[in-house]
Amino acid sequence: MVVNVALSVLQSVLRVTLADVQWVVESYALFLAALLLIGGSLGDMYDRRKIFVMGVVTFTAASVWCGLSRNIDQLIVGRGLQGIGGALLVPGSLALISVNFPEDQRGRAIGRGPASAALASPFLLLMHEHDHGRIRGGPAHGHFYCAAVPQRLRGC
Repeated sequence: MVVNVALSVLQSVLRVTLADVQWVVESYALFLAALLLIGGSLGDMYDRRKIFVMGVVTFTAASVWCGLSRNIDQLIVGRGLQGIGGALLVPGSLALISVNFPEDQRGRAIGRGPASAALASPFLLLMHEHDHGRIRGGPAHGHFYCAAVPQRLRGC
């Protein structure tokens, strides 16, 4: 969701076509959708928490990769890696919430993730507008992806 806010920024900063930035979104969605059921099965077989942590680590490392990428190809690969991490952590996150939160608190626990993303999106857009697409001499897309790193590290 946050990436969708940055698509026009990515296109102008990296000087790429609309098809190129579309792959930034689609590479994540492709790997996430293709591997989501496998991620859930791995959690059932090998311990949900371990697979969840592997997903968080993979997603976080991929976020750093995306933040440091210097061209669209590197960014697309990083987004695919984020999709793999997401496929490992998403099924486990819901299962872990069910196990670790009382029934009356589960809805609030599940709702915090989407609420955080919804609040972050306008902030990232404003950050771009303030810095005219460049932040400390580097591409703006780096901050869009690296912004996810502290949040993911707290998840462990």
